[in-house]
Amino acid sequence: MSGTSKRSTIYFDSQLHAALRLKAAHTNRSVSDIVNDAVREALAEDQEDLAASEDRVAEPTMSYEAFLNELKADGKL
Repeated sequence: MSGTSKRSTIYFDSQLHAALRLKAAHTNRSVSDIVNDAVREALAEDQEDLAASEDRVAEPTMSYEAFLNELKADGKL
């Protein structure tokens, strides 16, 4: 862990905690390292999703009802 780490209490489901501890032991890593990596990955995915949404903000929108009507008109429903 880096020198800028912060301590936090997290409550895990008992089976999830057991799985984390087993993975930590199997991979010679700490539970904290595994959790930090998972959180970093989740936040990076969120950032990618937000960027993709922003790229599409100018695209035209269609209501669900209009989409179904279009599918029906095209003979796909």
